Amino acid sequence: MKKEMILRNGQAVTIRSLTQNDLNTIIKLQEKVIATLQVTSFLQPLSEDEFLYILNGNGSMIGAFHDDRLIAFRAMLEPEIDEHHLGKDAGLSDSELPSVLYSEVTNVDPDYRGNSLQRILGELLMENVDTTRHRYVFTTVAPFNIASLKDKFSLGMYIINVEKKYGNLLRYTLMKDLHRTEELETLAAMAEMSDVKKQQCLLEDGWIGVGLEEDNGVWKVKLQKKR
Repeated sequence: MKKEMILRNGQAVTIRSLTQNDLNTIIKLQEKVIATLQVTSFLQPLSEDEFLYILNGNGSMIGAFHDDRLIAFRAMLEPEIDEHHLGKDAGLSDSELPSVLYSEVTNVDPDYRGNSLQRILGELLMENVDTTRHRYVFTTVAPFNIASLKDKFSLGMYIINVEKKYGNLLRYTLMKDLHRTEELETLAAMAEMSDVKKQQCLLEDGWIGVGLEEDNGVWKVKLQKKR
C-alpha cells in the first residue's frame, strides 16, 4: 500500500506499508514517544520481537513519512489464541476467534501532532482489512486516555467491557464488527468515567459505550443498547 497526501500543516507525506527494513526507525520513534508521555501507563509499547511478529505477516503495519523521516505508524495484529484473547470478552465462539484482529499500538512523532495522523492511519488500516478472513477488530484503552478513546469511537468501535488486564491495569475493551453496523436504541445512559462499577453494571446488562462527553471538567461515557 502506498498513498501520498498533504497534512493539515501543509506538509506532504507518504503513507506506505512497513517491513522488517523499517524496524530500527519504528523502535526509535516508539522510544521518542514514550519519552514525552505524561502518563506512561497509557501506552502498552511493543517489543522488538512483537514488532517482528507483525512485520513477518501476522498483521499489518503502515507508516507516514515526511522527507523520508518516519513520523507516525500504526499496526494491526493477528493475535495468538490463548486464555487472554479479547474475543472472549465479547463471548465469541472458539471458531470465530481466528477472524479477530487487534488494533495495536499507534505512535505519532510529537513534532507532528495535531495533523490527525492517528485517525488517518486507523481509517486506512480499517479500509484495507481483508473481510473475507477477518470480521472483528478489538483493542484495549486505558480510562482517561481521551485522545485514544475518541480515536476508537471515530473508527466505529464501541466499549464492551472494563476490567483489569496486563497484570493490574484498568482497561476498556472495544470492538467493531466489520460485517455489520450496529443499530442502537434511542435511550442513552451516562456514567462518569471514574465510576467503574456503574459502567460494569450497564455493560453486563447489554449496554455498549459509544461516545464521550465532558461536563464541567468531568468525563462521562455515553452508553446505548443494541437493537
